[in-house]
Formats: sequence, structure tokens, C-alpha cells
Amino acid sequence: MSTASAEVNYPDQLSLDYAYYSPQSLIIKNHGWLEEALEEHDVEVNWVHSRGSNNSLEFLNSRATSFALTSSVSAFISRANGQPVKTIYSYLWSEPSALVVTEDSEITSIAEIEGKTVAATKGTDPYFFLLRALEANQLEPSDVSIVHLQHPDGKTALEQGRVDVWAGLDPHMAAAELAGNRFIYRNPEFGLGASLNTTENFLRDYPDAVTLVLETYERARQWIIDNPDETAQLVADETQLPVEVIQLQLGRYKFDSPIPDERFIAAIEPVVPLLQADGILRRNADVEGALNSLVDTTLIDKLLEGESP
Repeated sequence: MSTASAEVNYPDQLSLDYAYYSPQSLIIKNHGWLEEALEEHDVEVNWVHSRGSNNSLEFLNSRATSFALTSSVSAFISRANGQPVKTIYSYLWSEPSALVVTEDSEITSIAEIEGKTVAATKGTDPYFFLLRALEANQLEPSDVSIVHLQHPDGKTALEQGRVDVWAGLDPHMAAAELAGNRFIYRNPEFGLGASLNTTENFLRDYPDAVTLVLETYERARQWIIDNPDETAQLVADETQLPVEVIQLQLGRYKFDSPIPDERFIAAIEPVVPLLQADGILRRNADVEGALNSLVDTTLIDKLLEGESP
């Protein structure tokens, strides 16, 4: 697909989400880099807070935003189920989740969670992590009672004793860990990329705007690498969490691979059969088609090669 533009073209308003699980988005928003870059084009920037990938995709698919910060798996599901989502950038790589219990819980391993209640946010990485963790330990989703709560609500439910286990997400998971809560299951082999996405139409109609957003995300990625202490403090200020929590969160993230490449797609593939079995994918979903068409690296490739869009 050619995204070349004969003349610079921008929308009147650029709406993006920001999320506590995306340090770049917080840095860009805090520094006002997009507002500064778009001022000469008379483009208004609108920021919307997302609490999870499901939330972010709701905004994108309803056109409340033109960009969405999600897990790679969530973006794939959306495309496989018929939404015109396009992944254009990978803003980080990480272990997507861990299974967490309270400090005084009698549960010491995943083998002991059969019959227990587990909080997870359906449609997000921690939920997919839970499905993989159960399968890897010869358990079925029906062996536990899954309570669907947004990430911070799952943490609260765990601490209040309303659930036995929580499939966590940073920075909330880092806060729970520093408060004394324990991990009963982690698996670095379940690592996934995280996606910056747009829609097919926006990518086609506004390649200059997409390139500018990508430039800004690349600026933020490099700023994180060059300024780890300042990054931790900025994210702490934005999230109102102790800087020690954010340092723990950032320590689990890798910012070295911004192109959603073959590894990015390969990490999604083991999750697909679990999504099909759980009914998350539609029966007629074109899995191969979605995997093959999810990513468009045209603009990020040109940007990193130093070419004009």
C-alpha cells in the first residue's frame, strides 16, 4: 500500500489515548510535543485516558480517537473480528502479566488455584496471560472462576479479599508487589509486544499526521532510554504512584524494538487457539488473514531509514 502524499494533509483534530501502561504516551502528553508540532497546521490535540486495551479499542472503533495503545493480541483480535485496525508501531516489549496473591494467602503456586476466583480484564494481556498460564499447567478456564474487572479494580478486589488471585498489569502490579503481595506464576516466554494502532482509513487519508505521531513516539522512546530517572519521576507524577513503583514497572519493559516485526507476530500465534476455544474470536474469523494484514510498517520503516513520508 502506498502512503505517499502529494500535499501535506492533516485532520482538524487529532485524538489519541494515553495510558499508564504506556510511558511514551505520558511523556508526549506531559511535554506537549504533539501540540507544539501541530500548532502550525492548526490541528487541535485531544487526549483520552484508557484503562486497558479493551477500553482503548472501544475509543478507536467508535472513532473517539484515531490512535489506540493496546496489547498486540488485543489488536489482532479486533482485526480478526472485523475491525479495520492497523498496528503501526511497537512501543515496548514485556512480560504481559503475572498471577498475584496477597501476602497472607495460603496459595503458593498456580497448581493450587483450581476452584479459586481470579480477577482479570477480558480483552487484555493479563486475561490472555491467564489463559496461557492455565493451559501450561494442565488447567482449564472452567477450573477457576474468572471475575472480569478493570486492572486497578482487580488489584482492589484482591486486597479486599473479594478474589483469591489477580492477573495483574503494571504499574498496579508493581504497586501490589512493593506492598508485599506475591507472584505465584510468571513466565517470560509469554512476552509480547505492545501496539500503537490506527485505522486503515486514517492511515490512508492522513499519512503525514501518522508520521508525525510516529516521530513523536520515537522521540519519547529515545528520551526514556536517555533519561531513566526523569522518566520514572514523570510517570510517577502522572500516575500519582511512588517513584519506586514506577522504577519496578519500567524495569520490566524493553524499549529497543519499535518495529512490529516477525517476532511481534510470532508471539501472538500461540495465543490464537486459546482465543478460539474461549469464544473471543468469531467462528468465521480469518485468523491467517488478520495475522498477515495486522501490521503496516511502511511509515515507521521510512522514518527510521531517514526518508520523508
